[in-house]
Amino acid sequence: MAERMVGKQAPRFEMDAVMPNKEFGKVSLEENMKKGKWTVLFFYPMDFTFVCPTEITAISDRYDEFEDLDAEVIGVSTDTIHTHLAWINTPRDDNGLGQLKYPLAADTNHTVSRDYGVLIEEEGVALRGLYIINPEGELQYQVVHHNNIGREVYEVLRVLQALQTGGLCPANWKPGQETLKV
Repeated sequence: MAERMVGKQAPRFEMDAVMPNKEFGKVSLEENMKKGKWTVLFFYPMDFTFVCPTEITAISDRYDEFEDLDAEVIGVSTDTIHTHLAWINTPRDDNGLGQLKYPLAADTNHTVSRDYGVLIEEEGVALRGLYIINPEGELQYQVVHHNNIGREVYEVLRVLQALQTGGLCPANWKPGQETLKV
C-alpha cells in the first residue's frame, strides 16, 4: 500500500543537472529551502520522446510566472545529464527542447523517482509526477499522470497560487478570487 506524502516533509534530494546556462551543476531541495523558495518538481519518462518536449517547453515558456511566485522548477528523468544536454541542444523544430529557463536533473540511480513513488521499476523510467513543495520542505501537492498524457501548465500555476494564499480555495477558484471565509 502506498504511503501518503502530502502534508509530510518531502523526500530530500540532490541531483546532477543541466542548468539553464547549459553547464552541469547540482540541484537540491535543501538549497531551494535555504532561499525561501517553493519547489515545483516534476518527473517525465525520458528524453527524445514525443509528449515530454511539449510540456517541458510549455513550462519553460511560462517560467517567469513561476519565478514571480518565488518558485524554482526542476524537471527530472532517469536519463543522464549528457542526454539532457544533447536534447536541449536540439532545436524545438527537430523534437528538441532548445533553450530552457530551469534545470533538468538526472536521476540515473532512480533514487529520487523511487522516493517520490513514480518509478516504473521494470522499465527504469518515471511516470509523469508533479510535486509542489513549500519553502519549509512540506509536500503540499502531488499529481501523477499516465505517461501518454501531458500536464496543463495553467493548472500547475493555479494550484501553486492557491497554496500560497494559505486560505480555503473552493472548486474552480482562480487567482485573484476570494478564498472561503471560515
